[in-house]
Amino acid sequence: MRDEWDEAEGTNAPPLRRVLLYSDHPATRDAVITGVGRRAAKDLPPIEWVQVATRAAVVTAVEAGDLDLLVLDGEAGAAGGIGVCRQLKDEIFRCPPVLVLLGRREDRWLAASADPDAVVAAPLDPLELADTVARLLRVTA
Repeated sequence: MRDEWDEAEGTNAPPLRRVLLYSDHPATRDAVITGVGRRAAKDLPPIEWVQVATRAAVVTAVEAGDLDLLVLDGEAGAAGGIGVCRQLKDEIFRCPPVLVLLGRREDRWLAASADPDAVVAAPLDPLELADTVARLLRVTA
């Protein structure tokens, strides 16, 4: 029996979806990766997590291309994910979808000014996080 990915790629190896995860807090990165896992949904290919901890690393990675989704921590220290999102949306042609992680639900209004494609607020619910990541990855398919 052939794997569903055989026909799409001509190999048994499923294609990867590259997701950039920006946070200067290792615990936040761990919570996101653990919550979403290696695959956001059964119908999606595995995720390759690209972890970065600085705004400069985010910009460099996005400019290099080949990313399917950006997950930005709104609570990151020197450059929060909301500001980084606004910068990317203004400066990057065909910016990948952006998910901003918020420290509080009450900050949704503030995040809206950066035009993210989605927001998830703390405490991070693994189901909500995985569903949101899956929805955004389906848009880029």
